Amino acid sequence: MTNPLPQGATIGILGGGQLGRMLSVAASRLGFRSHIFEPSENPPAAQVADAVTTAGYDDVAALSAFAESVDVITYEFENIPTEALDLLQELRPIRPGREALRVSQDRLVEKTFLTDLGLTTAPFADITCLADLQAALGAIGCPAILKTRRLGYDGKGQVRIDSPDQAEAALAEMKGAPAILEGFVEFDYEVSVIAARSAEGSVACFDPGENIHSMGILRTTTVPARLSGRQSTDAVLLAARILNALNYVGVMGVELFVTSRGMLVNEIAPRVHNSGHWTQNGCVIDQFEQHIRAVADWPLGDGSRYADVQMENLIGDDMDKLPELAQETETAIHLYGKAVVKPGRKMGHVNRIVRG
Repeated sequence: MTNPLPQGATIGILGGGQLGRMLSVAASRLGFRSHIFEPSENPPAAQVADAVTTAGYDDVAALSAFAESVDVITYEFENIPTEALDLLQELRPIRPGREALRVSQDRLVEKTFLTDLGLTTAPFADITCLADLQAALGAIGCPAILKTRRLGYDGKGQVRIDSPDQAEAALAEMKGAPAILEGFVEFDYEVSVIAARSAEGSVACFDPGENIHSMGILRTTTVPARLSGRQSTDAVLLAARILNALNYVGVMGVELFVTSRGMLVNEIAPRVHNSGHWTQNGCVIDQFEQHIRAVADWPLGDGSRYADVQMENLIGDDMDKLPELAQETETAIHLYGKAVVKPGRKMGHVNRIVRG
């Protein structure tokens, strides 16, 4: 450890959702305090954090006071306004650093970064007008996905195009936002690697998990994935390559498409990731503790898996299944403390130990 945070130090977390909540719990296990900065009132993380600042990311006074009260700053989501980061980084270190956010906040920048590293992605094109879109559809073909370059998650901010005559309507759905067209990838299945890197440059990766989505939202992650030993090694090395190129500190989720011609990078997420929740019950050191270790300048933990696990998200009315889930053997329930159940809203998840 070069300059580890002492016991009782405070980790500032931008964002108070379920990821911020679980980061706060992990921080407390290691003897740290957590301070959440979140615009909305009563976020899930507020139930477990030591302190909460409720203010907008344009509130200079609140941001300054928050930074002065913590020892290091991290975040649970990537769409943090640049102006807020400009202010915060002058007062406290931000981990992961700004470069990871710059790359991941814009899908075009992200795809360009990945291809410049020599990695394979879906074919893509920058879209600024209808003529761009029509030309890109001619080059990439249909079906394709038109996405906003910024924001958008869980299937939001994107529309599928099955024929060129849908171009105008699809572009209208972007509502003038800068967009990117991505070619449709025929893949066998999707996996993700949860990888961590310390400030000293050591890298530790969890086993790749196999993901299944529905309506653009992750439903399950199963470990081990259907990868050969060689494929698993390649996936881990690929993730490490991305982290090193960004001089990254913390945990990152790297989503990959497995195809007959190899693995393509779908996207990267510079934070703890939904598809890494299985580590809470499959590893001694889970992704949340690993992230806290990295940002606190502690040694990374051993991410070895000691059990096969399937993580299932509890979305919307899935909460009605709680009485049955509570009776299942070898099933761990993780709820996020959200008061209102909404369709498509992640309310919690379960991790099931898989035997045989």
